[in-house]
Amino acid sequence: MSRGDPGRARPEQLLDALDPEQRQVAEHLEGPLVVLAGAGTGKTRAMTHRIAYGAATGALDPRHVLALTFTAKAAGEMRSRLRALGAGTVQARTFHSAALRQLRYFWPRFGEGPFPELMAQKAPMVSRAVQAVGIAPERETVRDVAAEIEYAAVSLLGAEEYGERAGGRDLPAGLDAETMVRVIARYGEIKTERRILDFEDVLLVLAGVLGSREEIAAEVHGQYRSFVVDEFQDVSPLQYDLLRRWLGRRDSLCVVGDPAQTIYTFAGASDRFLRRLPVDFPGAREIRLVRNYRSAEPVIGVANAVLARTARSPIRLRGTDRTGPQPAFAEYEDDAAEAEAVAARIASEVSGGRRAGDIAVLFRTNSQSRLFEEALSARGVPYVLRGGERFFARREVKEAIAIMRAASGRGSTERLDEQVRSILSSVGWTPEAPSAQGAVRERWESLTALVNLAQDSQADTTLPVPLSAFIAELDDRAEHQFAPAVDGVTLASVHAAKGLEWESVHLVGASEGLIPIGYAETADEIDEERRLFYVAVTRARTALSLSWSKGRRGASGSGRRASRFVSEVQAGQRAATTRAAAPAARNRTPAPVKCRVCGRLLTARADRNRGRCGTCPAEVDDAVLEAVVHWRAAKAEEARLPVFLVLAMPTVREIAEKRPEGLDELGRVSGIGPLKLEQYGAELLELVRAHRSD
Repeated sequence: MSRGDPGRARPEQLLDALDPEQRQVAEHLEGPLVVLAGAGTGKTRAMTHRIAYGAATGALDPRHVLALTFTAKAAGEMRSRLRALGAGTVQARTFHSAALRQLRYFWPRFGEGPFPELMAQKAPMVSRAVQAVGIAPERETVRDVAAEIEYAAVSLLGAEEYGERAGGRDLPAGLDAETMVRVIARYGEIKTERRILDFEDVLLVLAGVLGSREEIAAEVHGQYRSFVVDEFQDVSPLQYDLLRRWLGRRDSLCVVGDPAQTIYTFAGASDRFLRRLPVDFPGAREIRLVRNYRSAEPVIGVANAVLARTARSPIRLRGTDRTGPQPAFAEYEDDAAEAEAVAARIASEVSGGRRAGDIAVLFRTNSQSRLFEEALSARGVPYVLRGGERFFARREVKEAIAIMRAASGRGSTERLDEQVRSILSSVGWTPEAPSAQGAVRERWESLTALVNLAQDSQADTTLPVPLSAFIAELDDRAEHQFAPAVDGVTLASVHAAKGLEWESVHLVGASEGLIPIGYAETADEIDEERRLFYVAVTRARTALSLSWSKGRRGASGSGRRASRFVSEVQAGQRAATTRAAAPAARNRTPAPVKCRVCGRLLTARADRNRGRCGTCPAEVDDAVLEAVVHWRAAKAEEARLPVFLVLAMPTVREIAEKRPEGLDELGRVSGIGPLKLEQYGAELLELVRAHRSD
């Protein structure tokens, strides 16, 4: 796309959309750059605008830029934003996806025979290796051994080198360092015998090839000339080694990270590469992003109180005067009472109009989830357990796609959502959630996610969307592991929640022994637990509650006490209240707002924003609704995006209901954030003016 192409924003437009610090990031296009970005400070926005600005000015060729992330979701979001900014040819991938793509491409040049099989799961091979050294392959043992094997690989440690360092690690139960060395060696032999590569091998083999085959390295250097790396505090020695080989002698590198979100050191990740980058790349510039756009002021206050105590706290977050309720703190007699109370509170949020998908329950260990699953199910509140098997790897998803693929050749005049409902109904899907939990519930959630995705794809047109086009979209999502959203309360460990956010977050089990976890004893281990607590808190956009219990189920009053981090937060809040003795304008009680339909005083923030009770009928302007629906379809086709990534249907309806007259009013519509306001604001206001009925 040329600089004069109307599909690409002008350079000055890209800069106008950024705050002062983000603008500095975008304008720094030559030489190494370190961006220290606090939680919720718009780092993805800064990165994508930097790439787009470089492309618009000619300083960067988007075809030669590689943007690296740690999750498929983050890579998918980055690709979507880059397409919207006119830089859709940029490769945005995870480290593993980028490495695997290159390894497959170059394999015929250096490998023998066909490309090796990729290991889907480590457990079977690890189990064989454990058995080979005379250890019973219990599930927990296999899991912990697999984690140690991964740690050794990403730390660039061979079996013997691992043995020299293993003395200082918490090894799997029943195994000493010598036994672990034998297991790692046998695991490597099994892979060689079976011609199998695991996740870490993909990076290791590619790094080896780039280090030994100059002609292949030169070809890679010619293709990728500029690199952007997200979440740089989480890189491992293996990933950093591969990155240096990708770079070669060049220094066109922008890394973005936050030392205060370093929570994977147990798996080999280290923020030392982020901290020492100016040493490895002399002349590197450092820019700090500190304006938190995600969270309400009370949540930011909690986050800063946590940050004040961590050893890695270069950033103090600044809010944007977003109001919200004060964080809630609650203690319960036992775990069951805590689960019941949290589930009741969530049920109240849902009945009050908050989407279940905008709520999360976060905990330190996965074993804590069961009681919350039971309590939510008892109230009929849908939920999804995050951190399990990848969506597109699930058996029921594979079967559903295979059935739809077979049906796509028959042709149909039905709407896409009707076709998908009919096809999935034939394999047992029902519109109502099953009462059963576990595998039955997870299967229903998977199939429902496919139904909802089909409904979103069909929502903007009266013409039936071909089933073949929907399958092509699913294939693309599967390739990039971009799973559809499931509308249910998220239950997740804090580690699994990294990179996500919700309107309302319930951090449960906030007691000593859980967070910080009981086996965290050293100062470094406690500091990592504090950072984990900080990550949990900063997942909340509006509402935050923290709870704990005095004992296990049926063992109330057994001596548990609130986490030391809770005490630190409460002490920080008291100090802040003392400093702010004079009421600040941002803490004033919002002016009363009445429902424009029934006249009742509105108390919920969502109701005040929409100007009516959630239960009162909306007065939708049909002409505006139709105009925005057609406009959305055209925009989606132009950008080659699913329609829901342009505007979700609830957002379209709210625009037709409110008929905003200015950017400020449009910005208060649910689903219209700063980026969409910048991209579409003028067009949407013109549509409303041209088609409104009065």
